[in-house]
Amino acid sequence: QVQLVESGGGLVQPGGSLRLSCAASGFIFSIATMGWYRQAPGDEREFIASISRSGTTNYADSVKGRFTISRDNAKNTVCLQMNSLKAEDTAVYYCHTKLAWSVYWGQGTQVTVSS
Repeated sequence: QVQLVESGGGLVQPGGSLRLSCAASGFIFSIATMGWYRQAPGDEREFIASISRSGTTNYADSVKGRFTISRDNAKNTVCLQMNSLKAEDTAVYYCHTKLAWSVYWGQGTQVTVSS
């Protein structure tokens, strides 16, 4: 079955960096658009970034210029490099894909930006 497993979250100081990874299995990864979302306490889940099968990327305005999404089709992984982190980036980050009529999410990884 489809599985998305995130890793790489943690505690980082403002201005710092983290790299999140999502290991995917159970589907043909190379043809899937992959994405990252996040959800802060009390907020709705929001789109952060996506990368298509051809490598086209899209970003939320709030992270543009600071976050970079990438994919490795040989390893079935999608990564999110997060630089210049701010306190407002604190959230649970989720890996996402949509296949046919179904949407899939990972279990999430916590990112906390605090001094």
